[in-house]
Amino acid sequence: MPKAMDLAKELLQTFKNDIEILTFYPSSGGVFEVKANDQLIFSKKQLDRFPEPREILEKIQ
Repeated sequence: MPKAMDLAKELLQTFKNDIEILTFYPSSGGVFEVKANDQLIFSKKQLDRFPEPREILEKIQ
């Protein structure tokens, strides 16, 4: 959960004028996926790792 909260903070700071709602859905088994406009940006489940720093931001930009 701390990594998800750090990511949320970074996304909101970077895209403060573009993000109206940011929603996290808790899951079990360490699943960690990031979607933007219903498009999968990152999947810990598929890659079996957490994203590297700024990896999500770079993929969204």
